[in-house]
Amino acid sequence: MAAAALLYNGWLLEFVLPTGLDPRHSYVSELYAADQPLRWLFGGIESVCAVLVGGGALLAGGAASGIRSRTGIRSRADWWARSGWWALLGLALSSLADVYLPMRCAPSVEPGCEAVHPWHTATSALAHFFVFASMALLGRAAATDAPRMPLIRRWGTWVLAPALPTAVCTVGPLIGRPGWHGIPQRAHLTLVGVWFALLAAELAGSSRQTARGPGAGRERVPEVAQPAADGG
Repeated sequence: MAAAALLYNGWLLEFVLPTGLDPRHSYVSELYAADQPLRWLFGGIESVCAVLVGGGALLAGGAASGIRSRTGIRSRADWWARSGWWALLGLALSSLADVYLPMRCAPSVEPGCEAVHPWHTATSALAHFFVFASMALLGRAAATDAPRMPLIRRWGTWVLAPALPTAVCTVGPLIGRPGWHGIPQRAHLTLVGVWFALLAAELAGSSRQTARGPGAGRERVPEVAQPAADGG
């Protein structure tokens, strides 16, 4: 998940590579539009990121299920958390579909290129749905079972709150109002990267706690040797 946090913002490479796109007025997905010269690079980064997110979601969900099966304890927070990890898997699959059903062209620089590419627009909408679902569901799980996910409980809302309006501000070209949508979209992608980093930190903390075991931190009282019995 930590690696995914970095790769999800691979669009930063556009500042050092000759993409021909203006970050202020272009979608990030234009970087891997079908006719773009660097499609293989940016599409590859997006694909690897999706695989990492999907793998992380499966591992985290599987580990949580294993703990529940060993302890026999199930709670409402378990359902919320499990649903949140499934949402992240949905995000991963939607992101892969986004790459393999790309825009045919880059509407920000090519006259006559429509911003709405039906299949690509649908997969992008699904990716947005699943990322917000993961934030909401895992945030609810953290609120229901606060000791288990303290970082998400404390910071999750602070990521979700600005991520939603920045996503809404990217729809301009889809409703015939292009221009300046690139800035809020890149802000949104940065926030999703922060969300992945938050999940990575939470999972790392949970792994350390599990490795220490339930008795970790308890002070052991040394045994006092008893004197040998007197034979007389």
